[in-house]
Amino acid sequence: MKPGNGTRISAFILLGLSKEPELEPLIFGLFLSMYLITVCGNLLVILATISDSHLHTPMYFFLSNLSFVDICFTSTTIPKMLLNIQTQSKVVTYAGCITQMFFFILFIGLDDFLLTVMAYDRYVAICHPLHYTVIMNPKLCVLLVLTSWILSALHSLMHSLMVLQLSFCTHTEIPHFYCELNMVVHLSCSDPYLNDMLMYSAAGLLGGGTLAGILYSYSQIVSSILRMSSTRGKYKAFSTCASHLSVVSLFYGTSLGVYLSALDSQNSHSSATASVMYTVVTPMLNPIIYSLRNKDIKKALGDLLGRKPS
Repeated sequence: MKPGNGTRISAFILLGLSKEPELEPLIFGLFLSMYLITVCGNLLVILATISDSHLHTPMYFFLSNLSFVDICFTSTTIPKMLLNIQTQSKVVTYAGCITQMFFFILFIGLDDFLLTVMAYDRYVAICHPLHYTVIMNPKLCVLLVLTSWILSALHSLMHSLMVLQLSFCTHTEIPHFYCELNMVVHLSCSDPYLNDMLMYSAAGLLGGGTLAGILYSYSQIVSSILRMSSTRGKYKAFSTCASHLSVVSLFYGTSLGVYLSALDSQNSHSSATASVMYTVVTPMLNPIIYSLRNKDIKKALGDLLGRKPS
């Protein structure tokens, strides 16, 4: 790499989660375990929804898509991190960094959109039950997922192309275990003003917009549940939303924690540690939450694994 202002570098250095070499075997084992649990758990949910005809409904269609996205989401960061620890190398190529960044932004955007679509699905199911099958028809379900992919891809492509316009000099160390957009932008020796404006605007429109959609859906759901005269009906309606609400709270709660830690520019290590929550822990817990709180999923998993659920 040739130093100098405006020079195009060939690689970055990912510093990882710890500077202590003796902790690396522990980190490797922990993250490998969490990655395998994430992949296996989400894969089981996908297979269960495909194999059981009773789960061929909009709610489980969206859930299987969310599980697929979570597998892809963790696969953009963890395998590279594990490889770096195993090979004792912290290098990621410039092209590899941009590619990782593109897919990371793509899949986190898809998580946002799919959680919003799932909230809309629950809103229609509870607030307009008689028209549910008409409104949430297969064509609309596919269109909602396809639109989520297109919007997420455009959003990710926009950020990636903006990063490609930046010049990088001699400082190439990223205090993270993956190529995090904000950190990469601020390593540049170019003016990051436009990139910053794009990041804040996109976060406000996408993150704020999807969260507003979820909150509106649940405000209408709660209002409908409170108007129900039957206690059993209230419990049944709430139980259908409990798993999704838990996942939403976990995802947005951890994302907010990462955002707040990122505001402390003097402590990038805390930001990297906090990122573990929504990049690894949340995708790992999603299938567990849905499996524990959903009798249909438990039954389908029991049939898939060749035994009756207890």
